Amino acid sequence: MKKIVSIIIVFILFVSLAIFLNKGNKKDNQKRIVLWHWMTDRDKALQELSRQYKELTGVEIDVELYAPSKVYARKITAAAQAKVLPDIYGILDTKETFANYIKSGLVADLTEEFKKNNSALEKTFFPKALDVNRFKEGNIYDISPGIYGVPLDITIIQMLYNKNLLAKAGFKNPPNNFAEFVTQLKALKRIGINGLVSGWGELWLIDCFALNYAFNIMGEEKIMATFRGEIPYTDPDWITVFGLFKTLKDIGGLAEGIITKENKYAEQDFALERAAFAFNGSWCLNVYNKMNPSLVYSAMLPPAINADKPMMIWGGAGSSFVVNNNSKSKEKAITFLKWLSAKDQQAYLSKETQNLPANKDSLVDIPDVLAGFAKVMDNTTHPTIWKYNENSLVAERFDKGIQSIILGDKTPEQVGQEVQEEKEKQIAREKRRQQRKQNN
Repeated sequence: MKKIVSIIIVFILFVSLAIFLNKGNKKDNQKRIVLWHWMTDRDKALQELSRQYKELTGVEIDVELYAPSKVYARKITAAAQAKVLPDIYGILDTKETFANYIKSGLVADLTEEFKKNNSALEKTFFPKALDVNRFKEGNIYDISPGIYGVPLDITIIQMLYNKNLLAKAGFKNPPNNFAEFVTQLKALKRIGINGLVSGWGELWLIDCFALNYAFNIMGEEKIMATFRGEIPYTDPDWITVFGLFKTLKDIGGLAEGIITKENKYAEQDFALERAAFAFNGSWCLNVYNKMNPSLVYSAMLPPAINADKPMMIWGGAGSSFVVNNNSKSKEKAITFLKWLSAKDQQAYLSKETQNLPANKDSLVDIPDVLAGFAKVMDNTTHPTIWKYNENSLVAERFDKGIQSIILGDKTPEQVGQEVQEEKEKQIAREKRRQQRKQNN
């Protein structure tokens, strides 16, 4: 009997201890925020800032890196399906996917925070950076208008030129228009210097370059009308877009193997002065400086074809974080992101990673090349802020068609016809899908 009583007493003590420890763990968890990201080049800086935040507030920020981005994207998708997303994370996908996360209740609406105190927080950011995380009134995704993410930094994709290589070809300044660009590329080829290099083995970079010129040649409304199916890809303006790639190929203005080259190898070519021009993003500064600190280069807009329309380039929030709407530490997560996006923290991130800060007040003491990216912020646009986007299969046919032009396998007219045929095929498929939906 005594033995049974002893066992019961030990059991009660064990349960009491477990309850006590569990309460302690809950208190600890309330002071711990989990953040997932994919940015290898920013991890060290984020770890340091999380350390500073813990010293300041006592709240631990558990920064977890999952790289490369493909690995991260798969992890986020799996976590969303299992409803085990962290307190803070980023969404690496289209605006439509972003909208689906919101509809599923996985993203907190931060509009109220941004609008507090006469929109004080909102006013600290570049509007183009916020637009990536903003859903406007009447958006096609049927999302309540508002801001759903906090931009960390800015990415702008444009061209760069090597000042020393241009000088060898007899030019003091970069080209002002496409005709001058062609002239300079021909001169560079004559003295054995590669012209333009980029990672056009990655279709999205071809897409970016081509749509930059589409904006310049025909303007945004005509592009959106094409995406809606109202203007065909056989239209003369689209043939002009395809034709510029034929021109660059015919004059030998493109680096050898450009359509099979991953961007990391294209970055090596430019950093090691094997090409005079590059088409790349603002993240390249960190890359080039590590590979060749003595590289003398600057940023420039792609040289325009149409002087009557602006050259628009892809840009906006390079990376953003959202807050898990189901997080038990939602308010603490929001408070941390507000601190992370404040002036001093943004300036530190910019200095350590050579990325443009999303906070306007932090845009001080940045390198001249980075300033060259920042000054064209008004020329930026991005698919995530467009009202319409092209069907992914049509976009793939578009980009691979351009690769075939560069190979010399097809003409601009042939590519325009093939892309339009794919467009009509996808329009018909969508009509059938909508019809089945109505019938059900």
